[in-house]
Amino acid sequence: MLIHPWDAARDDAEWQDWLAAHDFGQLAVNGLPGEAPFVQPLHFAYDTERHEAVTHLARPNPLWRALEARPEAILSVVDDYTYIPAPWHAPDDAPPEHGTPTSYYAAVQLVCRAHIIDDPQEKADLLHLQLAHFQPQGDYAHVAPGEAPYGRMLPGIRGLRLEVTDVRAKFKFGGNRPRVMRQSVSDRLAARGGPGDAAARAQQLRRLAATED
Repeated sequence: MLIHPWDAARDDAEWQDWLAAHDFGQLAVNGLPGEAPFVQPLHFAYDTERHEAVTHLARPNPLWRALEARPEAILSVVDDYTYIPAPWHAPDDAPPEHGTPTSYYAAVQLVCRAHIIDDPQEKADLLHLQLAHFQPQGDYAHVAPGEAPYGRMLPGIRGLRLEVTDVRAKFKFGGNRPRVMRQSVSDRLAARGGPGDAAARAQQLRRLAATED
């Protein structure tokens, strides 16, 4: 992912705060020789202090063979995206149709080393981490090997701990454009009100407020 200086996260807190509100992404794994890469949509729980994400998948998933052969993977999360038409980015001295169309979006890619979990108790512990994240009200049964209701299901899954070794974060919201143009785009997003426009506008305004140019 190309990250220009004006699109880069300003600090770790920026991407961590954004990721805290996003717990669904795609895990990209190198395929075995002669195979295409695997891309697996999944929910995950990210632990900022431990610098890892945890998840689980069904045991028959073909992704496991690839991870066992090469444990490097990328967990990719994208959101707050929208399309910016050409006229919105046209300079004042140029025809509107001569503007440059583009995409606005936020993206965080966690570069990871995968650790596969097969021990029944460790899998149960991992599931509790996920359940605590997604159901903080605690309305779920205890997970323990050999105990109802989930114990009999544990052999059918494998746990996955994704140790984060690098982070690539991008907030592409027109940071290289003149301030007056970015303010104009913000007004246009509010007026258009299409899918994703409000979220993209909020990100753009947040980034705009943090700059002085």
